[in-house]
Amino acid sequence: MALTTRSQKTFFHEQGYVRVDNLLLPEEVAYYSHLYNSFLNNSIDASTYRSDLSGKEGENEKITQIMVPSKLFPELLQKPLHIKTLQIARELLGDDIDLDFDMLINKAPRTNTPTPWHQDAAYWIDMPDKRAASCWVAIDPAYKENGCMWYTPKSHKAPLLPHVQTGDKGALQCKGDEDDSVCIALQPGSCVFHQGGTLHYSRGNSTDSQRRAFITNFRPKAMIALERSKGVDHTGKREVRTK
Repeated sequence: MALTTRSQKTFFHEQGYVRVDNLLLPEEVAYYSHLYNSFLNNSIDASTYRSDLSGKEGENEKITQIMVPSKLFPELLQKPLHIKTLQIARELLGDDIDLDFDMLINKAPRTNTPTPWHQDAAYWIDMPDKRAASCWVAIDPAYKENGCMWYTPKSHKAPLLPHVQTGDKGALQCKGDEDDSVCIALQPGSCVFHQGGTLHYSRGNSTDSQRRAFITNFRPKAMIALERSKGVDHTGKREVRTK
């Protein structure tokens, strides 16, 4: 059974993003919430793939990024989040789409650190087939005050913007504006898919709670093979790839 409608597919291709509510059941969200905390508190040692996207040195992480959690905990690949998001990615982009990588991004309470405007494609090597989708799944309620996502409609249809790096090993950033964009609040277990060229960002977390997101990223199998042949596995040094 399809997980997306024709109108959702059309919206994704025209606007560059699409919302999918209730991807996960409440009990599934509870499972991911518990597992997520095991990564954050180092019960599952993710130190090799862990960084602070804020690019700022300090005692406490502001925007914790943990790459390839399914490499550290392979059972994830057989769980609902990965299975359902892969099915949706194939419905949106074609049957040759596969999982490229996954990651966790958490905004700690009261850190007030925005994720800068950027396009995911700025991180990538040049690939002849640019079909790609990222799925941002809310584990906690996501809203303006704790850092839900903002997307700039139709930005994926324009040329890639110039990006620069924030701080030491921080996220890439470019110019963007909330006035031109749409804020999408989500309940736990709901998600948004966006294209590689879709401009997006989020405000900092000014609340007393975590803002945890689980992200899966998809592209054609042939392009994943091309990446790996060039040593790209999304675990190495963060670089601007637009040159």
